[in-house]
Amino acid sequence: MQFYLDGYRPGDPEDRPAAPRVEPAAGSGALPEEVDVLVVGTGPAGVFLAAQLAEFPGITTRVVERRGGPLELGQADGVACRTVEMFTAFGLSEKLLREAYWVNETAFWGPAGSGIARTGRIRDVAEGLSEYPHVIVNQARMQDYLLEKMRTSPSRLVPDYGLEATDVEILPGGGDHPVKVTLRREGGDTAVVRAKYVVGCDGARSAVRKSLGIELRGDARNHAWGVMDVLAVTDFPDIRLKSVIQGPSGGNILIIPREGGYLVRFYVDLGDLEPGDREARKRFTRESIVEAAQKVLHPYTLEVKDTAWWSVYEVGQRIADRFDDVPDAERGSRTPRVFIAGDACHTHSAKAGQGMNVSMQDGFNLGWKLAAVLEGRSPESLLDTYAGERRAIAQELIDFDLRFSTMMAARPKDPDRPEAGGVDAAEKQRIFTEAGRFTAGFATEYAPGALTGSGEHQSAAAGFPVGQRFYSAPVVRVADAKEIGLGQVARADGRWRIYAFAGAGDPHSAESGIARFCRFLAESPESPVLHLTPNGADPDAVFDVRAVFQQGHRDLAVEKLPEFLKPRKGRFGLVDYEKMFAPDLKAGRDIFDERGIDRERGAIVVVRPDQYVAQVLPLDAHAELAGFFDGILLPAPQPARV
Repeated sequence: MQFYLDGYRPGDPEDRPAAPRVEPAAGSGALPEEVDVLVVGTGPAGVFLAAQLAEFPGITTRVVERRGGPLELGQADGVACRTVEMFTAFGLSEKLLREAYWVNETAFWGPAGSGIARTGRIRDVAEGLSEYPHVIVNQARMQDYLLEKMRTSPSRLVPDYGLEATDVEILPGGGDHPVKVTLRREGGDTAVVRAKYVVGCDGARSAVRKSLGIELRGDARNHAWGVMDVLAVTDFPDIRLKSVIQGPSGGNILIIPREGGYLVRFYVDLGDLEPGDREARKRFTRESIVEAAQKVLHPYTLEVKDTAWWSVYEVGQRIADRFDDVPDAERGSRTPRVFIAGDACHTHSAKAGQGMNVSMQDGFNLGWKLAAVLEGRSPESLLDTYAGERRAIAQELIDFDLRFSTMMAARPKDPDRPEAGGVDAAEKQRIFTEAGRFTAGFATEYAPGALTGSGEHQSAAAGFPVGQRFYSAPVVRVADAKEIGLGQVARADGRWRIYAFAGAGDPHSAESGIARFCRFLAESPESPVLHLTPNGADPDAVFDVRAVFQQGHRDLAVEKLPEFLKPRKGRFGLVDYEKMFAPDLKAGRDIFDERGIDRERGAIVVVRPDQYVAQVLPLDAHAELAGFFDGILLPAPQPARV
């Protein structure tokens, strides 16, 4: 974390100085007549999106929530490795990891006579998939972290509670703020806000989605599961391990230990429901869920002492026809003004733990794009990419969830009746293991398009697949010898990252490939840094360029490395020494080997503001790098020539 750029300031550096306030203040309950972005709902998608927009105090953002205050008890609890990576971009992962339960291993149990026995035990996250673990923490706490980040941001963004969106209308000829939103207060009176953009993060019954005439399409599977968070006494030995249990009579349980060392979540298979019986779920009770769990766990005992929360849900998968207000027939003729995210556009079962995680990815994807357009750095056409990218990912999630939830509810195979189907414990473990990349949050892969290159130069950095999330690796910062993950240096600040991996030769030489690349960025009229960075802004305001050398950090002389990598910033012109890195040779993990970097030619890895690899190029592909940003970023206004 860097601070004190514009002068020393005592106190918590996370609590940054407030920008000039826009009246009325956020959280006061009184709304401006016009806003840039109105976020409806404070679920996972809404708070993540709002936390991203809060980093831009020049953008007037407001968040409304129909509840009277922040969420106190959330239903989602699984935090994928990918989500922890995203929290790192907000500086929140250390707090998250300290409080959470770490899912280190998963145990599998299957039928053994009239009882159950352990059939296997595996690492929950495959070795080398991420530098972060899969963890468990209550959704309400996850949102607390993000709400605090919003509150201490320069925007001082706080949700306005007790306001429910009842209607959203796009006004023809509505000017700069064409979206009219009608809000109802708890007392019954209404307010109207005009917005440039509106994002509906208001859940599966989204009023924003309904106002757009968009439907959730899909089917219920006529199968019920009970879920309960309990404090219990049991002699089941794996109660503090994530456990997948298949009982001899066909019942199934998924056990998820919770944070704090005592609380445990049980997902309990309650069996098939009669199609068309809308009252079936209501006939289940907390006691019936406990009894079903006790039956599957036999011969082990389970005594529930206290229940923090319980519910019964029916498995189903649904997805919206589109994720914004533009019908397919009008795509390209106008840009979207209203978007939906999270449960407002995709719902599914809880088994794979993807709901909260994928919703937050929706918010991250859209947040930086809205900021880029509103700050004038990108054309409005950038906003078309949200629906195109995220609906494809949501469809993959729906398809995966159908397969995964079906497997979780499968009866054990009967060796005497193979024609009856079913899944045995070994097969369930295999399917669970194969799904690991998806459940860890790493199945997202953006196809070639406006924001993602074709990958024709992928061999220059084979370990950074184009379209996938930037895969971190350990490095050492040259200036201060700090060991760090390269992916940890990126922040959720809307900037593009350019990682330059030096080729062979002496990097101190003015004729080295890395020196030529830095001169191109610093001096060439074709340089995207010069061409796209606003006059008077810090040199890394749009592009955060970092270099990784092949030599050990003690073999590199800071004073002899390119000046471009030591930019002067802020009102004092202070030098930023944190742009240069070396392999972590002491740990025996050379990033050039781990990520397949071309040692002879070097490589350029371009990373989007939401941490996905946009392009991979050889280090000398200067013109291709410049051309990549055509259509993505707008030329910055340059000073008039006299």
